[in-house]
Amino acid sequence: MEKSTGIIIRLTKLTESSLIVHWCTEEHGLIKTVAKGARRPKSTFAGKIDLFFEAEINWVRSRKTELHTLRELSVTNYRESLRKRYADTVAASYFGELLAHVVELDHPEPELFDLLRRGLGYLAGQGADLRGVLHFEHELARIMGIAHSRTSAALAIEQAFGSLPRARAACLHATEGNGQS
Repeated sequence: MEKSTGIIIRLTKLTESSLIVHWCTEEHGLIKTVAKGARRPKSTFAGKIDLFFEAEINWVRSRKTELHTLRELSVTNYRESLRKRYADTVAASYFGELLAHVVELDHPEPELFDLLRRGLGYLAGQGADLRGVLHFEHELARIMGIAHSRTSAALAIEQAFGSLPRARAACLHATEGNGQS
């Protein structure tokens, strides 16, 4: 059984009763787990799985696929405030999608986990603004080793990875007029 601290960045319905939970973890990088029965009302996962939750997780690694089996989790941070304002939710989703866009599965990168944790903390405390989004992109480009002094971080990411997530446009629109630099 594997253990780690992780933040949920995406949820996908697998079956009528199960979910695929995408995690950004501190020790293992991005991983995907199946939460069997998570959609049932009396599931042991009830109330413990939602976007941006941070938790201590235990899972069994699959030998054949990239989809591991989630066994248990203990939520350490619910980040309720990210659900109160649309712009915060959109920006937090963009942060997770951007990480998933540039990082391979099962590639540990503790600095990126820390960046996501700090980014979500900023959104929860200060609220989403353009400055925070651009700073997240800049730090991501710096950590990935693709930052250029003459190019915006977004352009550097786009050049290195072929594109930016489509969620960026919605994120910029949602933060329009908030903290422009």
